[in-house]
Amino acid sequence: MADGVLSPGVNLEAFSQAIAAIQALRSSVTRVFDCLKDGMRNKETLEGREKGFVAAFQESLHSVSRDLGELERLSNLVGKPSENHPLHNSGLLSLDPVQDKTPLYSQLLQAYKWSNKLQYHAGLASGLLNQQSLKRSANQMGVSAKRRPKAQPTTLVLPPQYVDDVINRIDRMFPEMSIQLSRPNGTSAMLLVTLGKVLKVIVVMRSLFIDRTIVKGYNENVYTEDGKLDIWSKSNYQVFQKVTDHATTALLHYQLPQMPDVVVRSFMTWLRSYIKLFQAPCQRCGKFLQDGLPPTWRDFRTLEAFHDTCRQ
Repeated sequence: MADGVLSPGVNLEAFSQAIAAIQALRSSVTRVFDCLKDGMRNKETLEGREKGFVAAFQESLHSVSRDLGELERLSNLVGKPSENHPLHNSGLLSLDPVQDKTPLYSQLLQAYKWSNKLQYHAGLASGLLNQQSLKRSANQMGVSAKRRPKAQPTTLVLPPQYVDDVINRIDRMFPEMSIQLSRPNGTSAMLLVTLGKVLKVIVVMRSLFIDRTIVKGYNENVYTEDGKLDIWSKSNYQVFQKVTDHATTALLHYQLPQMPDVVVRSFMTWLRSYIKLFQAPCQRCGKFLQDGLPPTWRDFRTLEAFHDTCRQ
């Protein structure tokens, strides 16, 4: 059976030990029947044959009892799958012994997980679009454009001094995080956030609105040849590419146009949780590595660490 089917909520180490215990139990039962089959042999006297037979039979029964108890103990440690995929009768495909030739069930399971992710991100996008109030009534469409006052975006007209003050306060909040602010292209700010000796993040801002983030390793170069922050090239490491994708998702989650300073502070608090990127185990499977990667996802509310496949 594929590892991807057993991993959620199942102790794989106990499962492998239980299989070995089953094999040991079968061997013990086989020895019991061999003892009964052989009977009383290889003894000169009748009394010696009886004592030898009883001693061997008792030892075989004790082995069966011991192996059975060990199997029961391991069966309680195996656990049950934490996810019940509503695949109905298609779940019977997992019983196919030839997984390499007909991997229908694993492909179907992967498609189900991707559909769950698509539904999750679509829900986030729907919530953000509903907050923007893009609907227009028929009466509004009939009003002349000269009479309608043009709404000014509040997050784009804040003075640079206010932005600097907000960034400085956030910098003082987190001692293990250093923030360098620069304005190479006018009033728009660019931040270089260094989180301990773990990673560096380039944050492109328009006033207090975070427009783009790029996460790179601590030892990676974040500057171009002319000495400017490189806001286009991605990290050379897959783990930081994953964190960049999650940071982009976090920007969509933390949206509060009326209080942009709260949005920036919430995002920086979420980003600070990566200080233990290579030290925190996954809260679902308890492992430090999965497919060679540490838990790169951080929950938006609890900031707990999860692998990308374990957070569903």
